[in-house]
Amino acid sequence: MTRQWPRLEYLDWRDTCSALHLYLQVAGKYRIAHAPWINHSWHATFYVTPRGLASSPIPDGPGIEILFDLRDHKIIGTSGNGRSASIELGATSVARFHADFVRLVADLGGTSKFDGTPNEVPDPVPFVEDHRARPYDREAVQRFHQALTAVDTVFGRFRTSFLGKSSPVHLFWGSFDLAVTRFSGRRAPLHPGGVPALPDDVAQEAYDREVSSAGFWPGGGGIDEPTFYAYAYPAPAGYRSAVVRPAAAAWHDGLSEFVLPYEAVRSAPDPDGALMDFLSSTYEAAADLGGWDRDLLDCAIGEPGRVRHPDPAA
Repeated sequence: MTRQWPRLEYLDWRDTCSALHLYLQVAGKYRIAHAPWINHSWHATFYVTPRGLASSPIPDGPGIEILFDLRDHKIIGTSGNGRSASIELGATSVARFHADFVRLVADLGGTSKFDGTPNEVPDPVPFVEDHRARPYDREAVQRFHQALTAVDTVFGRFRTSFLGKSSPVHLFWGSFDLAVTRFSGRRAPLHPGGVPALPDDVAQEAYDREVSSAGFWPGGGGIDEPTFYAYAYPAPAGYRSAVVRPAAAAWHDGLSEFVLPYEAVRSAPDPDGALMDFLSSTYEAAADLGGWDRDLLDCAIGEPGRVRHPDPAA
């Protein structure tokens, strides 16, 4: 399959990226106000689609789904009673976007009250008070969507090689990262919390089981380029010294994670293979050093139309 891995220069579109992040937080806060809590905050996330990022149905009013159409640059809301409404994505302020989004939800028969302060960002400004003019680079947003589509495909394929509990491939609007997480099945020590603008009990519930997690950031938070990451919680002894692939991957002391520049994947002869190497080798380091039961948890990568045999030796 031919897949597009576009060039992404975070510093060229960081203001647009920041704006898009906050717009997703507005919609995410609406989603989390109405969706029943699912383990590890999986009820709050968005999902990559061929057109952008979608919420899946939100149980409010007649049932409402929110799509960030990153190709035609619109927010499209649809409801279970057949109604639809949209607002344009373009240069504006967070306060104006928030007001437009509230009207969209009301037009669809939903309840437009939800928490109005961003999470997981330093010095959060309430949405209704953020009147700063924000740019919108349509071409950069489209490249970002192309990158998300490519990454989502590889993450999804990687997910098929694990029989244990695994998250969906989903985008967290708080940290603005696309992620996939595997679980050993064992409890983890209480997480210390301390995530900026995030209640400690949310972080502690998210990490109440041992995990090996990987994801993709468009940039920000001290990293001025799009980056893949991988970490384990709790990190087993020797994890930071593990040898992982490809050669461009390295341990980042500040983040306490392995990182791999997006550009190293994009420019590789086989980008999909380079990313799969990173996902597999960082998982193997976490699982082997952490004593996971890999005979029980691991399996071959799934294939279309082929049922996985219940006996792995067959």
